[in-house]
This record gives sequence, C-alpha cells and structure tokens, in this order.
Amino acid sequence: MKEPQTWYIVKRSAGNCEIVSNDEIGDDNPEIIEHWGPYSSQQEAIARRVGLIRTGKCQPV
Repeated sequence: MKEPQTWYIVKRSAGNCEIVSNDEIGDDNPEIIEHWGPYSSQQEAIARRVGLIRTGKCQPV
C-alpha cells in the first residue's frame, strides 16, 4: 500500500529552499543540507517556506 503524499522543504547546497514531495526526497542526496517536514499539503509547505525565508534560514528560489 502506498503512503499518502506529504511535502518537505529542502535546503540545497546553494542555500535556496525548494518544496518536494516525499517521492522526490532521499537520504542519499548530498545536495540536501537541511530539510523540514513532512507537511500534509503543498500549500502548508509553501507557507512554512515563506517563514524560513523571512528568518534567513533559506534563500528564495
């Protein structure tokens, strides 16, 4: 049975943060410095990313 789709915010080595689904995130990706989540919807992840950008933890894409 497939897990329900969840969303994560990932910080890449360049400093920018992207929103990816649980299908796209992997433990073996060396470009991902930090991640936050899971979030139940993409809209919630977008709202959280705005907060991370405002606090200086992420750069806009």
